[in-house]
Amino acid sequence: MKQPIIINGKVRLKDFDSACFGGLDKEKTKPKTIEYGQRIGELQQLLYANAKRSVLLLFQGMDASGKDGSVRRVLEFVNPAGIETANFKVPSDEERAHDFLWRIHKAVPRYGNIGVFNRSHYEAVLAERVLKIVPKKVWSKRYEQIVNFEEMLVENNVVLLKFYLHLGKAEQAERFEERLANPKKNWKFSHADLKTRQHWDDYITAYEDMLNATSHKVARWHLIPADRNWYRDHLIAETVVCAMESLKMKWPEPKEDLSRIRII
Repeated sequence: MKQPIIINGKVRLKDFDSACFGGLDKEKTKPKTIEYGQRIGELQQLLYANAKRSVLLLFQGMDASGKDGSVRRVLEFVNPAGIETANFKVPSDEERAHDFLWRIHKAVPRYGNIGVFNRSHYEAVLAERVLKIVPKKVWSKRYEQIVNFEEMLVENNVVLLKFYLHLGKAEQAERFEERLANPKKNWKFSHADLKTRQHWDDYITAYEDMLNATSHKVARWHLIPADRNWYRDHLIAETVVCAMESLKMKWPEPKEDLSRIRII
């Protein structure tokens, strides 16, 4: 069993191998990942029955790092009714008329549910920084605002699990090539992804600053090597299981004495 790297101090992404696999065997690991997925399905039922907490899975990573694929695998056995997803794209006019966290807070899952953020409020210190949408005096203050926001969520019974999917530049190129070559994946290709790729080094710097500034004690960042899908999914599923089992949830007691009830 291999644990993901939990950011607790200053990191440089070049020190981490995006293709590592922890010495695990692919064919032996896949069934274990499925078991983790089944366990998440069971734990979600407990989460829903108690309705005292919610679990929020937050994914950030370069284009083609596998955010959607991770969600499919990890939540494969969860009742869809217990999942809330949000994919944060370019802010609308209405969203731009509010603070940058306004649209995020609205999407936090209700108690009893698992939420998924495919990208998140961190775009406000990534894309908006790299593309110079806002000046440094604005985005540099957002790190502290984000930490304060996340601390408030955790204090209000939101279990926040943050995953940075660490993809290598060469692997990203291969995945883009596959999207061009495979008719079933053509729809995934976007010229915008190539534009983002041109800013690779700037994004890496922004990600490093993000990880170092916002991996705080109640919501650490989990650094997930993303070049190997099977290993990526295994680490994420294991992390979710550990976090949910640590809640030590039990089935709630009935609200009335069921011993007196007779089905006629």
